[in-house]
Amino acid sequence: MGLGSLASRALRSSSSSRVLSTNPRYNLIRTIVSTPELHKPEAAAESASEPDLPKRTPVAGARVHFPNPDDVIEVFVDGYPVKIPKGMTVLQACSVAGVDIPRFCYHDRLSIAGNCRMCLVEVEKSPKPVASCAMPALPGMKIKTDTPIAKKAREGVMEFLLMNHPLDCPICDQGGECDLQDQSMAFGSDRGRFTETKRSVVDKNLGPLVKTVMTRCIQCTRCVRFASEIAGVQDLGMLGRGSGEEIGTYVEKLMTSELSGNVIDICPVGALTSKPFAFKARNWELKGTETIDVTDAVGSNIRIDSRGPEVMRIVPRLNEDINEEWISDKTRFCYDGLKRQRLSDPMIRGADGHFKPVSWRDALAVVAEVVHQVKPEEIVGVAGKLSDAESMISLKDFLNRMGSNNIWCEGNEKNQDADLRSSYLMNTTISGLEKADCFLLIGTQPRVEAAMVNARIRKTVRATHAKVGYIGPPTDFNYAHDHLGTTPETLTAIAAGTHPFSATLAAAKNPAIIVGAGVFSRKDNSAIFSLLNSLPSKFKNLITPEWNGLNTLLLNAAQAAALDLGLVPQSDSLDSAKFVYLMGADDTNLDTLPKDAFVVYQGHHGDKGVYRANVIFPSTVFSEKEGTYENTEGCVQQTVPAVPTVGDAREDWKIIRALSEVCGVRLPYDSIGGVRSRIRNVAPNLLRVDEREAAVFSGLFGGGGGKVSAVPFGVTVENFYMTDAITRASKIMAQCSALLTKK
Repeated sequence: MGLGSLASRALRSSSSSRVLSTNPRYNLIRTIVSTPELHKPEAAAESASEPDLPKRTPVAGARVHFPNPDDVIEVFVDGYPVKIPKGMTVLQACSVAGVDIPRFCYHDRLSIAGNCRMCLVEVEKSPKPVASCAMPALPGMKIKTDTPIAKKAREGVMEFLLMNHPLDCPICDQGGECDLQDQSMAFGSDRGRFTETKRSVVDKNLGPLVKTVMTRCIQCTRCVRFASEIAGVQDLGMLGRGSGEEIGTYVEKLMTSELSGNVIDICPVGALTSKPFAFKARNWELKGTETIDVTDAVGSNIRIDSRGPEVMRIVPRLNEDINEEWISDKTRFCYDGLKRQRLSDPMIRGADGHFKPVSWRDALAVVAEVVHQVKPEEIVGVAGKLSDAESMISLKDFLNRMGSNNIWCEGNEKNQDADLRSSYLMNTTISGLEKADCFLLIGTQPRVEAAMVNARIRKTVRATHAKVGYIGPPTDFNYAHDHLGTTPETLTAIAAGTHPFSATLAAAKNPAIIVGAGVFSRKDNSAIFSLLNSLPSKFKNLITPEWNGLNTLLLNAAQAAALDLGLVPQSDSLDSAKFVYLMGADDTNLDTLPKDAFVVYQGHHGDKGVYRANVIFPSTVFSEKEGTYENTEGCVQQTVPAVPTVGDAREDWKIIRALSEVCGVRLPYDSIGGVRSRIRNVAPNLLRVDEREAAVFSGLFGGGGGKVSAVPFGVTVENFYMTDAITRASKIMAQCSALLTKK
């Protein structure tokens, strides 16, 4: 008999002797306590359904909307009861319950792939762990996220992911903000068992913006899904299988989307990083400043990351109503233009035609002397497309005190009706476009004019198969559309009901018509607006108490606020002007300006306006000042200074305030608060920051009739990457323009 058998017999005999022993020490006394409350089944059910657990807060402040109260189901996450709407996944239910499930392939705004397996959880009555991102939550489901089985599964997945991943962390630009780093620390093992040779993958050339190190790729396919679903380009795909699987472009080509930089944000590892930002700084060295973008009229929410006096990068900030969590490549990569070709000192053009730096006192004195020598009707002011509301009201007040009311903003034409806000705003709102089931685009190419509005239209077309009709020159859309024509005569046919698209508009519940800002500059714009005014009577659903489908898509950040403040010209001609004040206006045609006219250029870059200037006042860019902007839908937002000013530059409104005092017409405000008090008297809606004041519909620019011409609509934005002084100064934008713009 072996030692093991002897030991087991000894244990059995000792345990039986204890049970049968009459020794009082081993007698078991069982006390029965009666609880009267538990005799009632209702009380028992209530006590069982409400465990005494501390309350949890949802991950990242997640909120649950219940469109239909009948569709609410209850699940249990680690014993916590959670009410969620039907159709939610297990991963989303866990987020609502305050449990953060690790994930690599899952993204809230992309389709579900379920291929990284990092989000494994245990579900009661399931034979094995399930991928929580792809499993729909069912009523009464009991989910366990912290069990040994779930932990072991995640540890195994992480070991496989790290098997071929290089040890690049010290030289990887993703270091410090890398999901793989964070999750390997939180959920991975403390050692690996892989001893074979790691595989390597050839890097791909995706263009001047996105740097690739494809050996770091973990095949989560986020970039592939983003390109095909959000950006609408089929540039990226998965090649090969097994250990030879890799992401690439199949044929050698660049990624040509205007949203390509967003793959940098969604890549969870260091496979796709910013090429201009490569090896420049670590994320913990940077100071983040939450502000807005001014390169177009959308007003995308961004965060400027700076180190010392230099802007190092720009990344998106979440705003569901405007840009969601995406930004265009122009917004993201124009930042190097903020430091190139900057004007840093006041300058006066000498007799030899060259500029020489002078003091502010001398420069202001020269301008004050000249402005008093010209007649009030010969004074003209032009605000640039990047101007903020504070500087525009200051310029308007200054010129008014000098006797002139001839001031306008670039992009706004002479016969625009600034009294009707509905005539120059996107009345549907950017997020409201998702409710539309039919679009008619007139003279606008939103892909280059407002990339985030175009992304919203594409999202709607993918989700609801909304019909899109387009009137304008041939252009490149990234969603299905019908090119109805190139001239306004097509619009006449639609208004008359003789065009096939008229039936589509009439059948739509929420039709949306978007007019491009390029229509303002046409000679027949009054006739076009008259046609648009007649559409609500023909298509009853176009304007209802719940829906306003007539929209204008503006081009520039300053346009909406300028019209709110009344910057409408008496005459947009410079033929008779003798004194011209250009406040950041670089795209104004000065060919007709008399040769003896005196030009003051107040701006931040040595751009087009400088070549004709007699005096230069250096001002600050949007990243160096506090300014108010209104986007194309009428939402008011403010920029926040992220870096110090360059040289002797000053804020625009301060320069005009100082000039007014030297000219003897002192403006009655000395602080930005004083300027905003003045704005309150003119356009109080511009002080309601982060709010949108809806306009009461009263027609589109009050069109005056006439006949539309047969002249085709033109292209408003020739080059997406170079539209203003900042982007034209950017070296990165110049590279994009050379490589990515279609010839």
